[in-house]
Amino acid sequence: MRHTQLRPAIVLTLLLCVITGFIYPGVVTVLAQLFFRRQANGSLVSAAGHAVGSALIGQRFTRPGYFHSRPSAAGAGYDATLSGGTNLGPTSAKLADTLIAHAVDTVVKNDGAMKGKIPSDMVTSSGSGLDPDISPANARLQVARVARVRGMDSSAVRALVDRYTEGRQLGVLGDARVNVLRLNLALDSAPRATSTPVPR
Repeated sequence: MRHTQLRPAIVLTLLLCVITGFIYPGVVTVLAQLFFRRQANGSLVSAAGHAVGSALIGQRFTRPGYFHSRPSAAGAGYDATLSGGTNLGPTSAKLADTLIAHAVDTVVKNDGAMKGKIPSDMVTSSGSGLDPDISPANARLQVARVARVRGMDSSAVRALVDRYTEGRQLGVLGDARVNVLRLNLALDSAPRATSTPVPR
């Protein structure tokens, strides 16, 4: 009785290992390379022939001449090995009185924003801490600072924001968004932009 049960169990285990460990991953990899090659290879963004980041993973921009990314709670910030949020709920005093209050003060100081009129993604981190995008409202609030530091006309900077604003996926999924890395690379290529290199 034991032998009759052991043989099918071993065969089934080996069969499942082959299907789930080799065949399925192989098929998915081939299909991804055929139909979604850029995404499957990391959606890398290049500048001057070198990869400077991924369109899918945010990175920290702190210089005033760049658009700043959404705050990150992943490690020291945008650490892909420590992806995650603060895990603090909306009733958390630490979240409201420390993290958000500090972020609000920074935005008011740097961008001249008015308290109560700051986009939420400008002062709160995402669940992953690796969000590569910001809302159009967030980007527009940073236009004056970026234009002033770079010596550019604010309308030209605003036009870049509009150009790099992506709509909802399929017209219904998610919200409009601006990829920060792509927008900052466009700034570096714009006339009268400073030659400050993009952080890597």
